[in-house]
Amino acid sequence: MPNGAETHCPYCALQCAMTLSPATPEVAGQAPAAAAPAQPAAPLEVSGRDFPTNRGGLCRKGWTSASLLRHNGRVTEPLLKGSDGVHQPISWDQALTLITAAVKDTQRQYGNDAVGVFGGGGLTNEKAYMLGKFARLALRTSRIDYNGRFCMSSAAAAGNRAFGVDRGLPFPVTDLDSASVILMLGSNVAETMPPFVQHLQGARDAGGLIVVDPRRSATAAFTSDGGGLHLQPTPGTDLALLLGISHVVVHEGLVDSAFVAARTSGYPALVRSLSAFWPERVQSITGVPANLIRDTARRLAQGARAGGSYILSGRGVEQHVDGTDTATAAINLSLLLGLPGSARSGYGTLTGQGNGQGGREHGQKADQLPGYRKITDPAARAHIASVWGIDESLIPGPGLPAVELLKSLGKRDGVRCLFVHGANVVVSAPDTNAVTAALRELDFLVVCDFFLSETAMEADLVLPVTQWAEEEGTLTNLEGRVIRRRRALTPPPGVRSELWLMARLAELLEAPSTFSDDPETVFEELRLASAGGLADYSGIDYAMLDRGEAAYWPYPVGSSGTPRLFSDGFAHSDRRAVMVPVTPSKRAVRSFADDSLALATGRLLEHYQSGSQTRRVADLLTAQPQVRLLIHPSTAASRGIADGDYATVSNERGEVLCRAELSNSVRPDTVFLPFHFPGQENANRLTEAATDPISGMPEFKTSRVWVRRAVSNPVPAALVDAGLPLHAEEAS
Repeated sequence: MPNGAETHCPYCALQCAMTLSPATPEVAGQAPAAAAPAQPAAPLEVSGRDFPTNRGGLCRKGWTSASLLRHNGRVTEPLLKGSDGVHQPISWDQALTLITAAVKDTQRQYGNDAVGVFGGGGLTNEKAYMLGKFARLALRTSRIDYNGRFCMSSAAAAGNRAFGVDRGLPFPVTDLDSASVILMLGSNVAETMPPFVQHLQGARDAGGLIVVDPRRSATAAFTSDGGGLHLQPTPGTDLALLLGISHVVVHEGLVDSAFVAARTSGYPALVRSLSAFWPERVQSITGVPANLIRDTARRLAQGARAGGSYILSGRGVEQHVDGTDTATAAINLSLLLGLPGSARSGYGTLTGQGNGQGGREHGQKADQLPGYRKITDPAARAHIASVWGIDESLIPGPGLPAVELLKSLGKRDGVRCLFVHGANVVVSAPDTNAVTAALRELDFLVVCDFFLSETAMEADLVLPVTQWAEEEGTLTNLEGRVIRRRRALTPPPGVRSELWLMARLAELLEAPSTFSDDPETVFEELRLASAGGLADYSGIDYAMLDRGEAAYWPYPVGSSGTPRLFSDGFAHSDRRAVMVPVTPSKRAVRSFADDSLALATGRLLEHYQSGSQTRRVADLLTAQPQVRLLIHPSTAASRGIADGDYATVSNERGEVLCRAELSNSVRPDTVFLPFHFPGQENANRLTEAATDPISGMPEFKTSRVWVRRAVSNPVPAALVDAGLPLHAEEAS
């Protein structure tokens, strides 16, 4: 690595480019920050690298990412939990023997589907592909799903039924630079992926940035001073709001009639479904003034005719029991305006996890085979069987989506032995008290991780695996662009790649087919498996990626890839997009008449997902050391809560203890908690495991809660775990 390894950030799907170089002696020898005496200096220096998504910039998480590579909390040998609940080191041979015996014993007693796998959207394409193959052939189970079910499933389901394909952004992110109007639905990119904000600047300069969010987030704040509009609907009413905007488009003659006639189906039924959602009625449902609903529709239509309009959706409108229908309403609006497939306009959804796009394409979803093929499709099964060199009958059928999979844990007819790869469900799943209890009912839990995460602490066996800078592979960013992850550092002794682990276990379990531990060899097989599928990678190889060539799927052999989808048609057999009428359900629209409030959850600038990594970075944890409840001053006053007081947030599922932060950024009927913190600070103790009937997406955004002033001042668990010094009031 004489000139450094050119790679990409390990966090979000923007996949900002960076270079990793050996730390200079001065940097490597620096004393660690006083706030974290146990944390050694990073072995690598991070520098930003020019790339279309980030143009050399990184966020705080990216700049500090290398500090975890030699963290003192790193797991570097297999750990077996003893009868006293303490994990003790064992050898890899012992670990593999234990796993093999557990799988065989479990399946002998309860059947093949008593073994399950829970994957992650941060795994490389190679590992995600191999995990699906490993589950179905080595473990012989249908019970596999992943944490992307909590992230992208509703957007994916909506995209598939409207367009026939799911690619988060069906255009390069740089296309947004020239837009005059951008409608942002439930996405706070200023904190979740800060380098993305530069792509909104053109719309902001034109006064055309429109942000829909019940909270006045950092992204919504960009609409001030003439930058655009902030629509602040009642939580859970985004679908009605989108129907109201679409009603205006239809009834004011703003529809792109030529586009609709030539490239869509379902228009008459859609128009009928919109008749009951005139702006004044929608105002009564959402709280958004009718004049702003009309203004939004007109701006989008004007932008589509002139400078370019884009509609972008995020988790805020999708993580609901009607998330698929809400994303569908956004797509319908974009089709009415003629945006998808246009040279200067479009619709897209912002993928969250680092490989959230590639992770959902190649086989770790319950109903899916590589290449984004349906596991129930006979032709798809035959193709994959031929690539794997097996009889098609050996491939199990569809399994259970994530929430249902977790609910089945420990039950006699459910999963009794579970493998977890790249996920921390004790913090990130809905209704985590129930999930934790279910994990404890398992006969055997294996967790692959590089730290003792909250889920790893529950495991019978923890296996140490490589971190991002210690491995080779590929990922697929939010644009559908396949990129290279390059190894910059030798992993610690005792740490193994998950590809190595799956190859060894496949051999011990006498699996059919072959299982390589070489990433490039696995990618070559992935190419063959994906060929002819919706997510076709067959024309991509490591050599072209190493040359820096842009590779957007679908990329069949002999093509030059597809930076922009839909220019000549959609992925349905008739090449038309489908407009699907949708309407709010009674379950989705909830009003809380007593003193309860709506809880919204989300992310902070300094932390990522369950916080298992970022809570171990001193700079990030010092900036955001504990969970804080954003609550409106009038709401707090009615409960006797002052700024900085501790408060309890509770419902029938659990209780969270947190500091209150008074803020006018939230509505009086709503409170906000970030979901990065464990234990008594875990927001997902309160979220509901109810799911969207189409996508399996949990309801994360509108849980009913009660807020009260707390009587005690706890010590934040994250501070204790990190060994950070406490404020006097917290130590007392």
